[in-house]
Amino acid sequence: MNDQHHSGGEEHEHGELGDAEFAEFMELAAEEGFDIEEVEGALGEAGHGPLPVLAVVGRPNVGKSTLVNRVLGRREAVVEDRPGVTRDRVTYEAEWAGRRFKVVDTGGWEQDVLGIDASVAAQAEFAVEAADAVVFVVDAQVGATDTDEAVVKMLRRAGKPVVLCANKVDGPSAEAEAAYLWSLGLGEPHPVSALHGRGTGDLLDVVLEALPEAPEQTFGGIVGGPRRVALLGRPNVGKSSLLNQVAGEDRVVVNEQAGTTRDPVDELIELGGKTWKFVDTAGIRKRVHLQEGADYYASLRTAAALEKAEVAIVLIDVSESISVQDQRILTMAVEAGRALVIAYNKWDTLDEERRFYLEREIERDLTQVRWAPRVNVSARTGRHMEKLVPAVEKALEGWETRVPTGRLNSFLGELVASHPHPVRGGKQPRILFGTQAGTKPPRFVLFASGFLEAGYRRFVERRLREEFGFEGTPIQLSVRVREKRGKNKKK
Repeated sequence: MNDQHHSGGEEHEHGELGDAEFAEFMELAAEEGFDIEEVEGALGEAGHGPLPVLAVVGRPNVGKSTLVNRVLGRREAVVEDRPGVTRDRVTYEAEWAGRRFKVVDTGGWEQDVLGIDASVAAQAEFAVEAADAVVFVVDAQVGATDTDEAVVKMLRRAGKPVVLCANKVDGPSAEAEAAYLWSLGLGEPHPVSALHGRGTGDLLDVVLEALPEAPEQTFGGIVGGPRRVALLGRPNVGKSSLLNQVAGEDRVVVNEQAGTTRDPVDELIELGGKTWKFVDTAGIRKRVHLQEGADYYASLRTAAALEKAEVAIVLIDVSESISVQDQRILTMAVEAGRALVIAYNKWDTLDEERRFYLEREIERDLTQVRWAPRVNVSARTGRHMEKLVPAVEKALEGWETRVPTGRLNSFLGELVASHPHPVRGGKQPRILFGTQAGTKPPRFVLFASGFLEAGYRRFVERRLREEFGFEGTPIQLSVRVREKRGKNKKK
C-alpha cells in the first residue's frame, strides 16, 4: 500500500501487519490447521492498496461491453445493440494472471447535440481521467473513423498508456484488416474477437504490462498534501452552491437548470484552518430527450471522482423525497471504499411535517450507511457549514483506523463466547481468529471453522463499530473457511 497520508509506519507485503505481529498471526493459523499459503494469499488480497484502474473506451457498437464481460469472465456489463443503454454500475473488479484491477466500462452512451465525435471523446475523457491505463477498442471490420481519430487526439493529450484493441477479428483472414489500424499511431493493434474470446488472453497480457503493479495513490500528490474531497449528489441538489459557500466566493457557475456544470472543477479551499482539495462533480447538462445519456455520464463522472478522492460528501436535497438515485450514489461511494459524510442540504426550507417524513425516509432507505456522519446544512445561506470539517475529519479518522491483531482477537473471542453463530444443519461455525489486513478502508480477514451467514457477518461488523469506532467508513469483511485440516476455501 502506498499510504501517503498519516502513514502508520513501515509497509509490508503482508498488508499492514508488522513483522512480529505477522509471525504471531501465522503461528496461530498453523495451530488451527490453516494452509500457510492460503492464509498469506488471503492477507495479500485484503491488504492491497488501491487497485489499478483500466478504462475501456471507443465509439458506440465496437464491442466495449462485450470485451468487458470477457475480461470479467462473467456477464455483468449491459450489452445491447441500442446505443444509450443505461446501467447503475460502470466500475467492475477483474483479475488476470493473479493480478487484480478495476475496469471502467464506457460502453453506455452514444451522442448528444455536440455531435458524436465530441460526445464520445468527452465520455472517454471522464473515464481516462481516473485511469492508470486505457484499452481503446476499434472495429477492425470498419476501420478507423473520424470519431476514432477524435478519441486518439484526446488520448494523446491525456498521456496515459494505451493498448489498441482491434475487435471483431473472428479469424486469420481478418487480421490483415486489423493491421490497417497501425495508421492511428497508437502502436500495435491487438486482434481480438470479444464475442468469441479469440485473442483476449494475449490482449490482457499486454494490459498487465501497461498497468502499474502498485499504483501511486491518485490523491494528495505529496506526503501531507491536501486531503481530497469528492462532492457528490444528483443534479441540482446544490453541489456548486456548497462549493461556492465553502470557498467564500463564486467559483462555480450556479444555474437553476439541473446539471449546468460540465467539467469537474478541482478547488484548493481553506476550511477549518486546513487546505482541502474539493472535486465538484455537479453532473452534466441535461436535456429532456437525452435524459438517459446524461444520467450515464453522471455515473461515469461520479466513478471517476471517487477514484481520485479519499472522502465523499454526498449531498441530499431534503425538500424532496430520498430517491433511488441518491441511494445509488451512496452505494457507489461505499463500494469504492471511500470515507463518507452525508450532508442534508436546504435544511432551512423544512417545515415540521417534512422533517417528520424525512426522518422516516432516512430510517427506511439509508440504513446501510447509518455509520456515516450527518450534517444538516444550507448551501444557500451557509448554515452549519462549520460542522462539515469536523465531520469529514471524523470520517477520515475512521477510514484510517487500525486495530492491533492481539486486541482484535480478544474482542472476537469475547464476541463468539457471548453471541455464538446459530447452529445450522447440526453444525455451529465459529470464528477462530482474525486480523485487520488493511486500512483506507478498514479490511478484515476472519478465519472460521465453517460458513458464516450474511446476518452474522453484519452483526460482527456492527459490534466492530461499537467497539472500535470506524465512524464514517465502510468496513470490508472477508471470511476464510477451514474445510478440512490443511485445506480451506474462501466463502
